[in-house]
Parts: sequence; structure tokens; C-alpha cells
Amino acid sequence: MLESLKKQVYEANMQLPAHGLVTFTWGNVSAIDRESGLFIIKPSGVDYDKLTPESMVVMDLNMNKIEGDLNPSSDTATHCQLYRAFPQIGGIVHTHSPWATSWAQAGRAIPCYGTTHADYIYGEIPCLRCLTPAELEDYEANTGRLIAGHFKNLDVEAVPCVLCQNHGPFAWGKDANEAVHNAVVLEEVAKMAARCEQINPQVRPAPQSLQDKHYLRKHGPNAYYGQSH
Repeated sequence: MLESLKKQVYEANMQLPAHGLVTFTWGNVSAIDRESGLFIIKPSGVDYDKLTPESMVVMDLNMNKIEGDLNPSSDTATHCQLYRAFPQIGGIVHTHSPWATSWAQAGRAIPCYGTTHADYIYGEIPCLRCLTPAELEDYEANTGRLIAGHFKNLDVEAVPCVLCQNHGPFAWGKDANEAVHNAVVLEEVAKMAARCEQINPQVRPAPQSLQDKHYLRKHGPNAYYGQSH
């Protein structure tokens, strides 16, 4: 079932250690097939060198396991909530990558200090509040609900990532590969922002006009970055 998508999700998961985004098994990638309403996710707690396309787990949007011998990622309910809330999301990544997680643990959004950030993400990367003790009873699903609620008034394509306070980052995209790409960008931006504040503790975000220019030249209606196809 969905063998091609399983392969894509497997390959995307394997990009996490390749890009230095995960330690041990601290991460997962999923992708959804919108036609069937099924999504595929990494199994829980399995070492990356033991993963195969066949070990990926197929889930539906009601959190039923449809296919797979292994338990799905413990973060599956978060992925499920995001797929249900945002039809434009096709792939999701969760990691504990060190720089982004450091901002999450500090409880701080990542300001846009320069054009590298602005090229990919419009404005700051939000850091959401901690869940309440009552919300922790349904921890993973409520993490997804918290993200979905925050992004009701934001564009998940313009801001393709988020930090969950005291937890870590989530990133997404039109498919698993784009989600991984955005997770890598998030980690690099988090690293540069932290170093920027060390070099100049009084640093201010980049001028809004510069942020607009860089984001829109790549993603706006008259974008001219890259090659026409």
C-alpha cells in the first residue's frame, strides 16, 4: 500500500541524520496521500540504520493504524492534527535539532535578523506556550491542536515551521522532502540568530523593507529568484 510514498518517507527520514538534525532516534518525518487520506510515518524508537521503506507505518486521519508491523512514532497524533487542520501541508518533520531546540527551551521566538531567514520564512519563527497539566493528558494531539490554533491567522506556507516551548521544532512543506528542507533551514537560521545575539546583544531584526524584498523576490507573485521552467 502506497509503496512509492513509503519510499519517499523512508528517504526523507534518512536525510535527518545526514543533515545532523537528529541524535539517536530523536526525530521523525511523515507524508500524506491526500487522495486516500492516509499518511505514512516513521516507526517509534527504531534506529535509523535499521529503517527500511517496509518498516514505515500507514495511518489514517482518525489515528487508526492501517498497515505496518511496528508502532508509529510517538508524535503521530501531532502530525495527524496538522494534516487535518491544513490541507496544503503534505509532509511534516519533527526533530530535537540542537540550535532550534535551544530556542524552544529558552521559550523564545527566533527573530528575523537577516536575509537568509527572510528568503525562506516570513517574519519571526514563533515559539508557542507550554501545554497545561490538563492538556498533557492528550499530549501529542494537543501539541498539534496548539500549533493549528496559533496558525489560524498565519500562512503555513510563509511560516513553514514552529517551536514548541521546552520541547522542540516542527517543520512542514508540500511533501516530505520540502519539509526536511525547511527543517534544515530552521536549524541553520536558529544557529545564526543565536550567534548574532552573542556578537551583538543589542541586535535588532532586519528592516521590514529588506525582509519583504527577500521573501517576495523568492515567493511573491512577481518572484524572480531561480530559473523559470
